[in-house]
Amino acid sequence: MTSHELLPLALLASSLLPGLIIFGLPEAWVGVRTFLNLFAAIAKLGLVAMLLAGVAAGEAYGVRYAVLPGLELALKVDALGMMFITLSAVLWLFTTVYAIGYLENAPHRSRFFGFFSLCVTATMGIALAANLFTFFIFYELLTLSTFPLVVHRGTDKAMKGGTVYLAYTLIGGTALLAGIVWLHHLLGHTEFAHAGIAAALGPEYAGQLKIIFLLLIAGVGVKAAIVPLHGWLPQAMVAPAPVSALLHAVAVVKAGAFGIVRIVYEVYGAEFAQSLNLLYPLALFAAVTILWGSFRALFQNDLKKRLAYSTVSQVSYIVLGVALFGPIGTIGGLVHIVHQGIMKITLFFCAGNYAETLGIHKVSEMDGAGRRMPLTTLAFSIGALGMMGAPLTAGAVSKAWLIDGATAAHMEWAIWVLWTSSLLNAAYFLPILWRAWLRPVPATWPEEHIARRGWRETTLLLLLPPLFTAAATLAAGTFADSEATPLAWAKLIAEREYVGKGAP
Repeated sequence: MTSHELLPLALLASSLLPGLIIFGLPEAWVGVRTFLNLFAAIAKLGLVAMLLAGVAAGEAYGVRYAVLPGLELALKVDALGMMFITLSAVLWLFTTVYAIGYLENAPHRSRFFGFFSLCVTATMGIALAANLFTFFIFYELLTLSTFPLVVHRGTDKAMKGGTVYLAYTLIGGTALLAGIVWLHHLLGHTEFAHAGIAAALGPEYAGQLKIIFLLLIAGVGVKAAIVPLHGWLPQAMVAPAPVSALLHAVAVVKAGAFGIVRIVYEVYGAEFAQSLNLLYPLALFAAVTILWGSFRALFQNDLKKRLAYSTVSQVSYIVLGVALFGPIGTIGGLVHIVHQGIMKITLFFCAGNYAETLGIHKVSEMDGAGRRMPLTTLAFSIGALGMMGAPLTAGAVSKAWLIDGATAAHMEWAIWVLWTSSLLNAAYFLPILWRAWLRPVPATWPEEHIARRGWRETTLLLLLPPLFTAAATLAAGTFADSEATPLAWAKLIAEREYVGKGAP
């Protein structure tokens, strides 16, 4: 087996093997568990760096195993997958540090971090999948590994939220499987390929291909929280803050959005999907989701639920970019995979800090929080401004490219959707910032767990991750046109997907 075959397997093993070991560790073995978590996260980053350099240079990595005649478990490393892999690996490290601090005195930590590692393994497998069969295997593994994390606290509320999550995702998985089996029956395979594979079928299959597209998009659209398949996401906010961060920024909703990108570009092909009139309805669903999520966020007093509905809206920016036929919209959608991730994980880290430090769970309890926790609130402010599309933030870059993509695609109505969403974003984020920074400090906090010690408003393990991701939000916006940025990588992907189509 060559190194080009071993590296994808090593990428999976770097989280799978430590996770399996962690399951068997006694709860008291805190040091060993912490070492395994951090070693695995850092080792994965090293592997990602090697693969990034290779893919940028045009190297091909992959491995295949025959399961049945005509059915293979296949992995490949390409530019699109590396964008998702890099985001997941980097944010896994920050989330691991955060989770170690968050769960410092909690029970069942070995179980939590074991499933945490399985979740990251499944996410990597989704990004590495070379065909729909492999994608489906890891997609369902992601469902099964995240369910125990959602219900980790074991309360009635947690079990109810987890049950709703499981019901939605299993139904979505059933639709996805039906579409995969149908397509495999027609084509004899379900390989991901540049410009897609569905166009190989004649025009007499157009009706069937439209239904298969609907099944596939519905299957992954559940995790992407596209309206009306989004109902599980606010319910899943009963999970601990590190899990919420994982669901919204790294794993579940991002896996759904990534699946839509794969289906449009490498199962159907953007040109063929456009010829079947599939992209315009997809754009409409994305637009409805963008506006509906933003509108519902306005009326949520629970801070994490407000952020959850924000995710419903923001993830569909990615879907809209995919549906804006052309390289410019593609770049806007792809770069938002990364930009939404770093902004949203910042917000959830901060929400967890407020809850763990002061017992703040609601927007109405945020009065004066910025004076008590200025660094956390600064990070939250940067994430919120990024979501609004403020200049010099990652969100401004995404929205600028999406607006230009809508103009190039002659879909001016999408520009109004994006501007309206930005105004709604401001309407539900600015009141939080106003309360936190400008309202007087209350006599007592809801439930202060961690006392302030000088400049340290909470524990370092809780404070440092959101400060780093907030800084990344500013860096991604300020230095967007530099080399080795998410935008530069998104341009590379667009060039490869739209060869000869005028990609920048």
